[in-house]
Order: sequence, then C-alpha cells, then structure tokens
Amino acid sequence: MNLLQNTLNDIKEINRDVMKEAQVVVDGLLKPVGSLGTLEDIAIQLSGIYGTNSLKPLKKAVVVCAGDHGIIEEGVTSAPQIVTTLMTNFIAEGKSGVGVISKTMGADVIVVDVGVNADIDNPKVLDKKIKRGTDNLAKGPAMSREEAIASLEVGIEVATNLIEQGYNILATGEMGIGNTTPSSAIIAAFTGINPKDLTGVGANLSEEGMIKKVKVIKSGLEVNKPDKNDAIDVLSKVGGLEIGAMAGVMLAGAAKKVPVLVDGFISTAAAAIAIHLEPKVFDYLICSHISAEKGAEIAASSLGFKPYLNMGLRLGEGSGAALTFTIIDSAIAMVNEMGTYAQAGISVV
Repeated sequence: MNLLQNTLNDIKEINRDVMKEAQVVVDGLLKPVGSLGTLEDIAIQLSGIYGTNSLKPLKKAVVVCAGDHGIIEEGVTSAPQIVTTLMTNFIAEGKSGVGVISKTMGADVIVVDVGVNADIDNPKVLDKKIKRGTDNLAKGPAMSREEAIASLEVGIEVATNLIEQGYNILATGEMGIGNTTPSSAIIAAFTGINPKDLTGVGANLSEEGMIKKVKVIKSGLEVNKPDKNDAIDVLSKVGGLEIGAMAGVMLAGAAKKVPVLVDGFISTAAAAIAIHLEPKVFDYLICSHISAEKGAEIAASSLGFKPYLNMGLRLGEGSGAALTFTIIDSAIAMVNEMGTYAQAGISVV
C-alpha cells in the first residue's frame, strides 16, 4: 500500500506554462496555424508532460499484462482459458499482433504474468503472479482489496523500472480470456450505464453467449455492489489482476512524468481505475484508438478521451496503442525538424 500511496502523492499537474510556450512554438512552424491538427495537440501535450519544449526521440515499450478470470465459469467466452497461457508465451516471443506491430514501430514488448492460471516457464515473461486468476465475480468479489492493491503495485513497479532504464513513453496492453466482462462491469460501476449497452462480442462470442454475458455482469454488480467512489473497491469486486496492473503502469507514468498510451476497451477500463484514483492522471494518458468492441466508445467518452485512430481493431494486447507510436514520432519530428516563419522571414499565417 505504501508504494501505491507514495505514487499517488507524486502525481502532479502537467506543466501548463510550458504548454502555453509550446503552443507559440507550434504556431510558428512553417504551416497555416492549426493545419496539422492532432499532431499539434499531441506535441503540446507532450511538452506539458515532459516539462520542456525540447522533445527527445522516444524509447518505447508496450507493457502487456496477463491474467485469467474466474468469470469464465459462467460461459461468457468462446475461447478456453488455456488460450491466455498460450498467447502470453506467443506475445513474449514476438509472434502476436502486438509483437509484430511493436517491432515495426521500434518498440520493445514487456510481458508480465500478474495472474495467469498456469505456471509459465518462459524467461521472457516477468513473473509477478499474485494469484492464479481472479475469483468468479458473479458469485462474489473477483479478488480481495489487498490483491487489488498488489496488482496496482505490480504495474507501478514494472513501469518505474522501465522508466529508470530510459524508456520515456509506455503503452498498456493485456492478455486474459474473459477480460471484456470485468471491463464492462468496471465501466458500468463507474457510470451507471446498463451493461447491455457496454457488452460486446469479445473474442467472437455468439448471440446466445452475449445474452448470458450481460446477465452475468448484472449479477456481479448486484452481488458485489462496487462503490463507484472507491476505485480500489471497484477493481477488487469486479475487475481483473491485469487490469489493475495496467492502471498501475498509468499511475507510475504520471508520477514520473512519462506519457502512457491507452489501448482499447480493456485498457480504457484500467484508465478508469487510474483516473478515479487520481484525476490528474488523465493528462498523462494518450488514448490511441477507438476499439470496435461495443462499449469502447462509451467508455472512452465517459473519461473524456478523444481516440486518434478508428481502424476497427479489437485484438487487444496493446496492438492499437503500438500503432499510435508512429503518430507520436511524427508529432515530435514536426516540432524538431520543421522550418519556422521566423526562419523564412514572413508573418505567421
């Protein structure tokens, strides 16, 4: 708990004064003011996060957190739980979607076992296992409050170590069969929105399975009564270990003044936990894309996110966040390499 509390205490507002200076710099680049749209917004946000207008090249990492879910007992998934173990290894070996995309983007992938329901004998997977999967949230809390805090602190620890190694931007990804169910439950708990409006197909669930999934989420909310004013209570009662770890990565990024890219629906649920723990975290997050998962747009909107990409993605793993690295690179190159009106000796247009 000390690590979590100390991290929360270290989170400060982004530097608004530097952002004002960044706006002047961006407006002075050799282009019509505002004509590079979102790239300009990103450059200004980065300046506020880093506290400088001298933006450096990125050393990138995608932190993929893996965990299993007791909720699969209720038949809410089309894939068996063993897929979590198999895919955790494939991701670590660079053979998954996020691995291929990250390699293309020049990003490293760090895989963390927070709660996989199996022993993973792979030196490329960080063993931070808290327990072998959550409990069935339809029947009671997914985990204890202490386990929820531990999952947050795993993410904080992993992210802090990466930042100390020189990584200056992180992205969050996940692997966990069944994890769209707790994600829907988390967003429903915070917003009061009907789970039916938040619940999607996940890994290609049937229509019959969808009906069951909605009932299970409603049951979990009724049984557990998560307190929307207590993010740890929400996480422990209807969340997931990998979701908590991703939230921890976001908290550590904010505390260390490093931007964190949010991936799709599950990563957005983790962002909801982080932001409800400390609202200042919001300004350190970059929402990479809008997932094709049904509740993604509602979840993003509820937090005030404006996702940058809309490509029909719903793989998870951090794949959409990894794709967005190229946009961040372009925003930095814009600031560092474009000519200016001053250099051209003409007035700003």
